Amino acid sequence: MNGASREALAAARESLTALTDSTPVDATTLADELAAVTTLLEREVSLRRVLTDPARDGEAKAGLVTRVLGEQIGGPAVDLVAGMVRSRWSSSRDLVDAVEELADYADLVAAERDGSLDDVEDELFRFARTVTSSTELRSALSDRTARTEAKAALLHTLLGGRARPATERLVTRLVTQPRGRSLEGGFDALTRLAAERRNRSVAVVTSAVPLSDRQRQRLADALATMYGRQVHLNLDVDPEVLGGITVRVGDEVINGSIADRLDDAQRRMAG
Repeated sequence: MNGASREALAAARESLTALTDSTPVDATTLADELAAVTTLLEREVSLRRVLTDPARDGEAKAGLVTRVLGEQIGGPAVDLVAGMVRSRWSSSRDLVDAVEELADYADLVAAERDGSLDDVEDELFRFARTVTSSTELRSALSDRTARTEAKAALLHTLLGGRARPATERLVTRLVTQPRGRSLEGGFDALTRLAAERRNRSVAVVTSAVPLSDRQRQRLADALATMYGRQVHLNLDVDPEVLGGITVRVGDEVINGSIADRLDDAQRRMAG
């Protein structure tokens, strides 16, 4: 997403944050309703083109949203989508992607409200690693010929009662409504979104041996200094990792031995 769409998405996220921070709106219900709008816009190509047509008046498009969705979803969700179509979008698909992101964000808000957001972050990371390491599971979840209900049932067997409700909801939506996304890309997007809710970055740390508590804390502190914000560590162990450790923050990858990288990070902090 770039240009006008990026600005429109930022405005929509601010609206969602203001709504959930200042009103008692049910964030889980809001997530479900925004997910339903995503499905509708994905299916109705002509509708989303009308709603993103820059030649059409913004208020007229907002009115169309109210007429089409007013009896299907609640007022808060209608207002959010109406506000989104008043903005300018670079492409019609960007609007669909943005509504989908807001649905995920609303589920993360629900997790934050019940104190489970940290657990949801970790569970998303761990389950993504489980999927990546199991060819059979990955194939089952990405099989385009499999029934949606069957995939949802499999996920409930794997996650139901073992993971937080928000985790199961987010993963189920990703798997059953991939919209062209890969599982890996979808999981990465979800963990980044969860981190952003906490105003922090995510570092995926893969080490040849488990890091001690002291090493984890030193690394987290050093990365926080380097990036100017809190950094959440998602830890994985791979005996074959080159250099002893790999740290990935966004698109940046840092390689090197554990001792060298930590010492260098400490020097950065001291400087």
